[in-house]
Amino acid sequence: MSSVIVDSSASLAPGEILAAVEDELKATPFIDVHTHLFMPSLGDNGLWGIDNLITYHYLEAELFRSSSITVGEYFGLTQREKADAIWRALFVENAPVSEAARGVVAVLQAFGLPTQAPDLTEARAFFAAQKLDSHISRVFELAGIDLAVMTNDPLDPHEAPHWERGADPDPRFLPVLRLDRILNKWADHWRVLNALGCRVDAEAGGHSIDDVRRFLAEWCERINPVYMAVSLPDTFQFPESSVRGRLLAEAVLPACREFDIPLSLMIGVRYLVNPALKLAGDAVGKADLHSLEYLCREYPQNRFLTSVLSRENQHELCVYARKFANLMPFGCWWFLNNPSIVEEMTRERLEMLGTSFIPQHSDARILEQVIYKWRNTRRTLAPVLANCYRLMSEDGRQPTRADIRHDVRRLFRGNFERFAKRPRS
Repeated sequence: MSSVIVDSSASLAPGEILAAVEDELKATPFIDVHTHLFMPSLGDNGLWGIDNLITYHYLEAELFRSSSITVGEYFGLTQREKADAIWRALFVENAPVSEAARGVVAVLQAFGLPTQAPDLTEARAFFAAQKLDSHISRVFELAGIDLAVMTNDPLDPHEAPHWERGADPDPRFLPVLRLDRILNKWADHWRVLNALGCRVDAEAGGHSIDDVRRFLAEWCERINPVYMAVSLPDTFQFPESSVRGRLLAEAVLPACREFDIPLSLMIGVRYLVNPALKLAGDAVGKADLHSLEYLCREYPQNRFLTSVLSRENQHELCVYARKFANLMPFGCWWFLNNPSIVEEMTRERLEMLGTSFIPQHSDARILEQVIYKWRNTRRTLAPVLANCYRLMSEDGRQPTRADIRHDVRRLFRGNFERFAKRPRS
């Protein structure tokens, strides 16, 4: 069979642009810059398989709108019973039209499993037969990614011991040092640090700042993170004299400079507006981004990966990114990860920032979710990118396949590699 050689330097006709964009999106392996996935050496912290997919907290929240089961009844069930209840309510009794429900259908379809089965028997048998290491490789291939950036909490009692014993690295996964327990939940965790030998107290006085910085340095040496990260409430303010404000200014930002890594700020969460729903009970709030402006201006030697949760904050984030080269907007996070909003946000970013941002991350908590999340991204962004090249063509510059290949690689690989100062692949 003869292969067709495509001249990547030739100008594309308007009718050829969309197909070229789709081809390059399909051919380019993406870096998933923020997930909650784990490499196998971190034990059972990594979630995968059908019951974890079905009991994802997005679907749990949706269940109570389509079923008579109460929150108390649901959380009294085993995981298998929970999955059966969700499957029955959202996939058998109703068509799975929501983004999260369609995602499960897409995963089942990708593995050749029935999408309209009355129960989960066949799907359970399939996943039970998989070996995790080879399954990860297959999932990544189906998703079109080759690297997943993890979320690694040094105060998580289920995860930290694996690192302390010397977890085997995996080239498919990159570590991140997550700071939520330190910055947002100091009152609940300073004693944990104290038990680890840090001289800290409830007010973060005395030796606290120095010892937190030493603790962060030890963990940077241990796991070699690509960045530090924290999710922040919509009420986040900086500078301020709170424990979080002092720890951020005097321990976290200096540590990021010392190890030359970015700090990821994910701003806009309203925690547990409905506590009964547990992980599904968080919501969204509009944040005051003057704090981000201050950080970018007053700490020019720090780099800030930033995602904001409120749709109303997106334009402001783009404007700040135009003013500060040490700010990198990334992803359409959490409640924004719906095609209609992803399309809107990406169009706005392309119009204001060109290709100097990171369009998306999966935020996947379950391994197989990367399949449908990245399928959705490619499907949603292909016409958005194609329209940019069409308009450019109408205005006098004809796009080439080489242009498109360069831009796709920059958006989904190069911007992160440059900003995190990681070797280019």
